[in-house]
Amino acid sequence: MSWERHEVGGRPLFVRAPADPSRRYPTVYVLHAHMRSATWWFNVEPFEVSYPERIEELAPDAVVVFVDGWTELGGGQWIGPLAAYLRDEVVPFVDGAYPTNGLRGLQGKSSGGYGAIVNALARPDLFQAIAAHAPDALFEVTLAHGFPQAARALQGSSLVEYWTSFAGLRSRSDAVVVELSAAAAAFGDGTLPFDELGRVDETAFGRWLEHDPVRLVPRHVEAVRGLRGVWLDAGNRDEYFLDLGALALREALLAAGLPEDRVHFELVEGGHGGMSHRYPLSLAWLVERLA
Repeated sequence: MSWERHEVGGRPLFVRAPADPSRRYPTVYVLHAHMRSATWWFNVEPFEVSYPERIEELAPDAVVVFVDGWTELGGGQWIGPLAAYLRDEVVPFVDGAYPTNGLRGLQGKSSGGYGAIVNALARPDLFQAIAAHAPDALFEVTLAHGFPQAARALQGSSLVEYWTSFAGLRSRSDAVVVELSAAAAAFGDGTLPFDELGRVDETAFGRWLEHDPVRLVPRHVEAVRGLRGVWLDAGNRDEYFLDLGALALREALLAAGLPEDRVHFELVEGGHGGMSHRYPLSLAWLVERLA
């Protein structure tokens, strides 16, 4: 069965189900990274095979769903309204339209990996397994490393002023400001938790830290222990230091009581990009865990 496109809640939703409709299957929901969309998965780079095509080749015994989380800031970290959309609109739609069996996994990279983790922790009744590639975690190391660069790029102007003149990603600094703008909207009150010199406002940043999965895990011990499995990997030269975040997250999961045999952990050669070859591997692993 090829991919089917739907409109759910005014957003595109792409679904692939196995050809045999007489059986019931687990479902894997794929959450894209920041500054991506569900449609982006189908944009094929020259001489590369897209992830949807890889899934066709893999032909997993699962319903696979690409969920859209685009916002005017490039994404919403898959919490708040986007989490509600995933849980309250997308899951019931897919369960009603496809031969699902009630077992569900979440897969994502970067902010999508973050979304996979936090939604599984918040709703263990809905999601039982996770595959997170370089997920946002250990915020005081990973997110905070961009504060000085963003402060320099803003040159004392406000985010409102920045977005008024925004004309696209013209530099690496633009990307950092956009990423932190999305984080500010998701984790705080929309303002950045540092001053014009990049100095951290501990109170404001403390609100961000409350959403850090490294800190969330100890508060959701029962959900952690109920997970069927967690795939966690990152490039060992990740430009956002998300390899360090992955190490801290693995440590937190094990400390919370997740059995080591339910954790697949790897640091692989590379940076934040170039991880797409890992997605079919974690998808196959997720489907096995949900079987």
